[in-house]
Amino acid sequence: MSYLFLVGAIAAEVFSTSLLKSTEGFSRLWPSVAVGLGYLLSFVLLAQAVKNIPVSVAYAVWSGLGTATIAAIGAAFLGEPLGWVKVTGIGLIIGGVVILNLGGGH
Repeated sequence: MSYLFLVGAIAAEVFSTSLLKSTEGFSRLWPSVAVGLGYLLSFVLLAQAVKNIPVSVAYAVWSGLGTATIAAIGAAFLGEPLGWVKVTGIGLIIGGVVILNLGGGH
């Protein structure tokens, strides 16, 4: 169940981050409200996940997969460039998450 909370936390964080640009610096009300609620939900779910998953592992998965997903969304939908340097960085992030999970002691 904890990993379901973690997946939900990642989804809420990715949703919120992908809406950040539409807030126009938090000058637009409804996108800003959606971002705030999404981040709140993400942290609530992450707090539930760390009840049974080591914090180092949960946070690495949450931040790493969130970062990789946002980079992909940026490239696919927001017109952001995705060169070999970004792809390499994403690969290193994912590799780090895998290594932390292998040594996570859970």
